[in-house]
Amino acid sequence: MAAREERRSFWTWGYVSDEPDFAARSEAARKLSARLGAVVDPPPVPDIDTIELRASRVSIPAKLQAWVNDDHVDRLVHTYGGHPLELLAALRGEFINPPDAVAHPRTEDELEATLAWCDAHGHTAIPYGGGTSVVWGVNVPSQCDGAVTIDLDNLNRVLEIDEVSRAGRFEAGILGPDLEAALRPLGLTLRHFPQSFPWSTVGGWVATRSGGHYATNHTHIDDFVESTRMLSPAGWFESRRLPGSGAGPSPDRLVIGSEGTLGIISECWLRLQKRPTFRATAGVIFPTWQAGCTAVRHIVQAKLWPANLRILDPVEAGNNAGLDGTQSLVIIGFESADVPQGENVRVAVAIAREFGGIIADENIVIDDGQGHATGHEGPVGAWRNAFIGVNAGLTAGLGLLADTFETATTWDNWPEFDWLVRERVGRVLKETMGDSAMLSCRFTHVYPDGPAPYYSFSGVVKRGGEAEVWRQIKDEATAVLVDAGGTVTHHHAVGRMHAEGWADQRPALFGDVLKSVKRTLDPNGILNPGVLFKP
Repeated sequence: MAAREERRSFWTWGYVSDEPDFAARSEAARKLSARLGAVVDPPPVPDIDTIELRASRVSIPAKLQAWVNDDHVDRLVHTYGGHPLELLAALRGEFINPPDAVAHPRTEDELEATLAWCDAHGHTAIPYGGGTSVVWGVNVPSQCDGAVTIDLDNLNRVLEIDEVSRAGRFEAGILGPDLEAALRPLGLTLRHFPQSFPWSTVGGWVATRSGGHYATNHTHIDDFVESTRMLSPAGWFESRRLPGSGAGPSPDRLVIGSEGTLGIISECWLRLQKRPTFRATAGVIFPTWQAGCTAVRHIVQAKLWPANLRILDPVEAGNNAGLDGTQSLVIIGFESADVPQGENVRVAVAIAREFGGIIADENIVIDDGQGHATGHEGPVGAWRNAFIGVNAGLTAGLGLLADTFETATTWDNWPEFDWLVRERVGRVLKETMGDSAMLSCRFTHVYPDGPAPYYSFSGVVKRGGEAEVWRQIKDEATAVLVDAGGTVTHHHAVGRMHAEGWADQRPALFGDVLKSVKRTLDPNGILNPGVLFKP
C-alpha cells in the first residue's frame, strides 16, 4: 500500500485537509471575544517554507539516501506531536529542536540499516507512527547531538488474514482507516477506535497501550495483541503467535507500552471480530453526579459489557449534550454481530432507574440489525456530534488554554479521589485563570473494580504565558493523581511528560528491571531517550 501522499499538518491534528480555515478560526475567535469582553483575532498561520530550522547535524550515507532525507518540510513536520503547547509553538513558527533527518524505510532491511547507522554513530533514533502523541513521545531530546526520526509510513500493509482464527498480521505503519477499509469486505473489524484513529497507526497503538472508545471489556490494544515483532539495536525480538500462554512472563508485555524506547515495532498479529450490526443506545439523565456514578458502577458490575458506558458530569453534559448544567448524563450503548441488543439495554436502563436515572422508553434506541431503528437519541446525539467535531486548531493562539488529564482508580477510592482532584487542581486553575477557569469530568472507560475518569480544563491566559500556566496546572494534576491513589495515565501514555510521575507510581525495583532490559536491547541508549525514564 502506498503511503498517504497528503502532508500532515504542522500546526493542528491530522493532515492539511483537516486544518480549519480562516473563517472557522475567526468564528471561534468571535465566540471567545464575547466571553472575554475584548476582541481576539486569530493569529496567521506561518508559511511552512519560510520557517527557520537549524542546519542538520548528521551526514546521511549514500546507501541510505533513497529513504532517509534532511528535507526542510519533512524535518519540520516531524518536530512535534499533538499536545496543545506543541501545536501552539508550531503556529508561532517556533521549531527549536527539529530532527536532523527523517527516515521512511520501505522494508525491514531498510529499517535494519537505518537503526544500525544510528547506533554506530550515536544518533538518537525516534520511532514515529502517526505523530499524535500528546505526552511528548516523539520529540527530539535537547541533550542529543543528532537525531533521526524513523517514520514507518511505508510499512503499512495488511500482510495476512486468518479468517479461521479471526486474526490479522499488519505492518506497524498502517493507519486506522486503512486497516478497517481492508477488513470491511471480509465482514471483520479490529474494533479499536482511539480518538486519534484517523491519523494514528497500529504500531503507535501497541507502543503506547492506546485505549479505544469502547468503555468496557476489550478497550486497550493489549486485549487485541496476539504477537509482536520488534527491532532493537541488539537484534529482532519476536513473540510466538498464541491465543494465550502460561509460560512465564509474556514477551509481548515488554513490547506493549514500550513507547519506542526498547525497539521499533515493525508488525504484529491482532485479534479480529465480526462487524456489529445489532445496536442499542440510551441516554439516562441523573439529578446528581454522585447518583450517576453509582449507577454506572452497578451496571458495569452486572457484567452486561456495554460497548459504551460513560457518564458526563453536569459541566460536560451542559456544554456538550444540551442539559441544564445541573444534571449528569449516563450514555449506555450495546452492539453485537450476532445477538439483538434490545434486552441488554433494557436491563441496563432498569439498573440506572433504580439509582434515580430518568429516561422515557421512547428515548431508548434499538436497531434490529437490518438498519431499522426505533426510538430517539436525544442528548446522546448532541454529545456525539460535539465529541467527534473537535478540532485542536480552532482556538490555537487565541489565549484560551485547554487540555486534559486522565487516570483510573478503584470504586472504593473514587468519591474521595474525585473530590481531591477537583479541590487541588481547581485551586490552581482559579489562581492562574481566575473566573474563566473551567474543570469537568467524564468516564471514558469503566471496569468492574473502578472507573477511568477523564478531566478537561480550560481558561483564558495571557498570550505568551500559556506554557508557564500549563506547567503549574499539570504539575498539580500529576501530583494529586499519584497522591490520591490513581495512575498518571490511563491511555495517553507516559512519554517524557509523565516520566517523573510514573517513577513515583511504579515499584522502584520494576524501574531497575526495565532499565536493565533497555541496556540489553539498546546498550548505547539511542532509542527515544527520556521516554518512560530518564536516560
